[in-house]
Formats: sequence, structure tokens, C-alpha cells
Amino acid sequence: MRPFVTWRLMADAALASFSGMSIPSEFNNVTAVAKANVYFEGKVVSHTIRFSDGTKKTLGLIYPGKFHFGTDLAERMEIVAGQCVIRLDGTQETRTVAAGSYFDVPAKSGFDIEVSSGICEYICSFLP
Repeated sequence: MRPFVTWRLMADAALASFSGMSIPSEFNNVTAVAKANVYFEGKVVSHTIRFSDGTKKTLGLIYPGKFHFGTDLAERMEIVAGQCVIRLDGTQETRTVAAGSYFDVPAKSGFDIEVSSGICEYICSFLP
């Protein structure tokens, strides 16, 4: 499978269909898992929420640093606050992804993510 990424960039006409995308500010009727997912000595922390249809998302924080994550399933990372620089496995290109934007990561792949200052808040959705 070829690596792919989707950017919300208004200058790119091919991606104009994403211009109306809004990052959710809350989720209703979910089950929140109290036990945190803690990575990299607490520099990345998330909580899982489960929906009645069986799907799940994680809501998390990334503190300053550079980290690598592997993926089993395809993922969409929506940036709620802050910003990060990412690089997908198999590519040399890096991109800055700011609040209100997202990027997709293929299944059985991975990505580098770097936060240089502040906290990057995200929603990770597992794609079909």
C-alpha cells in the first residue's frame, strides 16, 4: 500500500473539499476509559473513548519532543490545539500541521511527530 496523507490546505484545489471540516469540540454518549495510554515517559498521553457502534477514538496531548508511532490500523490525526511537524514512514517530506487540520496515516505504517513548544492536542480516529 502506498503511503498517503491528506492535508487541509486551502491553496490546494484538490483538497478544497476539506475546507468545511471542523474538529469536534465534544463527544456525546460515549464511554471514556479512565486508564490513560502513556507513551515516551509521559510526554504523550491519551484516553480512549468508545462509541455505541463499537468504534473508538483517542484524545491526547503531546508535549515537546520528537516521537515515532507505528500504526496497525489506518489513522486520522486531527489537531485540536497547538501544532506539530510530521513525517510519514517511507517519505522524506515533513509538514507542519496546525490546529484545525489533520493528517492520515496508512495501516501497517508509522510516522514521526515533533512538537517544538507548547502542547499539541489531538483526536486520533481509526479509519476503515
